[in-house]
Amino acid sequence: MSEHPIQGLMKTAMQSIKEMVDVNTIVGDAVQAPDGTVIIPISKVSFGFAAGGGEYNSCCIPKSENEDEDDTVKTEMKFPFAGGSGAGVSIQPVAFMVVGQQQIRMLPVNLNSSVDKIIDLVPELIEKLNDTIKKKINVKKEIKTETPPKTAKLDEDK
Repeated sequence: MSEHPIQGLMKTAMQSIKEMVDVNTIVGDAVQAPDGTVIIPISKVSFGFAAGGGEYNSCCIPKSENEDEDDTVKTEMKFPFAGGSGAGVSIQPVAFMVVGQQQIRMLPVNLNSSVDKIIDLVPELIEKLNDTIKKKINVKKEIKTETPPKTAKLDEDK
């Protein structure tokens, strides 16, 4: 059986989509900044595909002069084919992964994601609080060791 024309349309469109589908479409190529930080774009990719067609019967088949209405021999006719196919691609940036300075951060493109931003900043905030508390404790220890007790001085003066 010969290949139907719609199969050719579908095969061509699917091959084109297959060429477009690549892991680098979703997770883009890394870009290195001068300070050594690596930035990796992350995207959302949507594909769509449609194909259709049909064979249409001719309403008026011209008869030849030699053909009679009583002729019992029927000839197989090929009906005309009409069809088409199409595909669409949508690529939308979602976030950037930043790797560098001993940390990995996901920076979303959508500015309305304040909850995500707060969640991302919590570990950094806790680390800064710990550093501040440690500094205050160290300063208090240094103050205690540097100043002599006042009661000892009073005894010497008497």
